[in-house]
Amino acid sequence: MDTHFEILIVGGGTAGIMMAASLLKEDNKLKIGILEPAETHYYQPAWTLVGAGTYSYEKTARPMASVIPKGATWLREAAAGFEPGKHAVTTDAGHSYSYDYLVVAPGLVYDLEQVPGLAEALDKGVVCSNYTDPEHTWKVLREFKGGTALFTQPTTPIKCGGAPQKIMYLADSYFRKSGVRDRTEVVFATPGTVIFGIPEIKKTLMDVVDRKDINLRFGYKLVRVDGPNQIAWYEFADHEKEYNHKDIKTEQDGELTGIHFDMLHTAPPSAPPACVRDSEIANESGWVDVDPHTLRHNRFPNIFSLGDVAGLPTAKTGAAIRKQVPVVTENIMRLREANILGSPTYNGYSSCPLVTDYGKMVLAEFDYDNKFTPDPKLRQLLISDSSKESWRLWILKKYGLPYLYWNKMLKGKAV
Repeated sequence: MDTHFEILIVGGGTAGIMMAASLLKEDNKLKIGILEPAETHYYQPAWTLVGAGTYSYEKTARPMASVIPKGATWLREAAAGFEPGKHAVTTDAGHSYSYDYLVVAPGLVYDLEQVPGLAEALDKGVVCSNYTDPEHTWKVLREFKGGTALFTQPTTPIKCGGAPQKIMYLADSYFRKSGVRDRTEVVFATPGTVIFGIPEIKKTLMDVVDRKDINLRFGYKLVRVDGPNQIAWYEFADHEKEYNHKDIKTEQDGELTGIHFDMLHTAPPSAPPACVRDSEIANESGWVDVDPHTLRHNRFPNIFSLGDVAGLPTAKTGAAIRKQVPVVTENIMRLREANILGSPTYNGYSSCPLVTDYGKMVLAEFDYDNKFTPDPKLRQLLISDSSKESWRLWILKKYGLPYLYWNKMLKGKAV
């Protein structure tokens, strides 16, 4: 056994750094270890704006050393396995770290093999993704000369389920500015059945779709990408649920429908990291098996999980983490002091800032019941209805949220 920590945190992303900072604000004498191999920490929500040419990629990156909270020990290794019976985590460097409490927050990984041909095509030529290389997305938009601009997403959970359509709305605006929109068809092929699950947000987005003359194709499950021939192949293509049909070039291969594209933006299929998926702490789907309200593991009482890797029925966003961290912090502190859980619980809150144009945004905030739950603090920004497009929300997205992220959230401060 290499080292023992009172609290061991797996992951140095948003959840891991916020957790460490929040715990150390409660007790700066805590012995906390953070397992994270990456040398750079990224503010990924701004990658939507990077892909549309309105934010600097360099501004989204900071050295990991600069965000590790003072008092925490940075272990530059990746978790390789979990031994909950021994209260230990093994690493790719062959070390083993023991703990009193474990917080599992390594995020998710991209599993391109789920869609044959995607790995070979992604981030090359006219196939792009803000999730993997937003600068390439911006290059694709600048070089686009017209044709079918296809936007799509996988059936797996992904970071911020609304992100694949945000870049579509911005791309449409850019095409209008660059003079190619009149010879372009913008198509959104999604495995879902609605544009967004919250009625108030859905209404606004359908108005945006109408304004921008976008073709929605519901029930489209991406199963293969033919990069050389620029064809995206789908199964379960539900032609009955199409909205605002556009006469684009398609073909059939048995049960599959192929859409010919002149540019393709997609979100890669996502999965839990193998070290989680193949361990005792995973649920049947491979995500960490936690109680949805306490975020405590359902079988191992000294393990908690939050962020993208947690098996929770809500959207995987940084905003969700913002509400999860105080719950886990309180629970761990109360367990250490009195062996009881704290009183705060997590209600499934998540939010998706949906950029609909340069200078316009809608903010979808919701809970486990898909109930629209706008933050009362928005009224301080003179925003009376965040389900409607607003310039003030755009300013919040581009300037306010990055500031809050680096200066408040990652410092463990409540926002």
